[in-house]
Amino acid sequence: MKKYFAEFFGTFWLVFGGCGSAVFSAAFPELGIGFVGVALAFGLTVLTMAYAVGHISGGHFNPAVSFGLWAGGRFSGRELIPYIVSQLLGAVAAALVLYIIVCGSDGFSLSNGFASNGYGDLSPGKYPLCSVITAEITLTAFFLIVIMGSTDKLANGKFAGIAIGLALTLIHLISIPVSNTSVNPARSTSQALFAGGEYLVQLPVFWIAPIVGGIMGGLIYKFLLQKDEAEI
Repeated sequence: MKKYFAEFFGTFWLVFGGCGSAVFSAAFPELGIGFVGVALAFGLTVLTMAYAVGHISGGHFNPAVSFGLWAGGRFSGRELIPYIVSQLLGAVAAALVLYIIVCGSDGFSLSNGFASNGYGDLSPGKYPLCSVITAEITLTAFFLIVIMGSTDKLANGKFAGIAIGLALTLIHLISIPVSNTSVNPARSTSQALFAGGEYLVQLPVFWIAPIVGGIMGGLIYKFLLQKDEAEI
């Protein structure tokens, strides 16, 4: 059970830190951290939890990562469902805590989206569905390539958490204007459950696209980049 608790707390921290920075601090009067600050917050959550609990569960904190590592031969399919359930519970718990905190603020409204993901009118930059799907698949695929490469047995594993955290920061710097950045179905689900309405209607896109991207990235690394035993 320890690895499931590790996934729960790791995903909790990702949503609480990343989405919390977006909800509380992104546009704070005069001193808002903006897109750069939010992107850095997401990266820092993964970096810190990778070192805190990554040695316990592998530090997925994301259903798309779990699917990608499974496709890449790094993760057992038997663990997919319990990992994803743990990630979802952690994400929803974090969103609940965020909601309780932000409800104490005058003028708060869920109509602002609660850091949810979206396309069309719900996209920060009003990007259409095709743009959002392309971005989510591409960015999640490269995220898996970074994860698998930095944790390869031939790589210097001590720095894997830094590479992965910075990769997630870069991903957010690229795509916050496009979709508010998902690349993580658990993170998308937790916020959409509270925002409701059209955010829930659009939620399937932020499950399908990241998982497709994660599987693509896992397969690309396994078959095109990873050295086999004969090459070592």
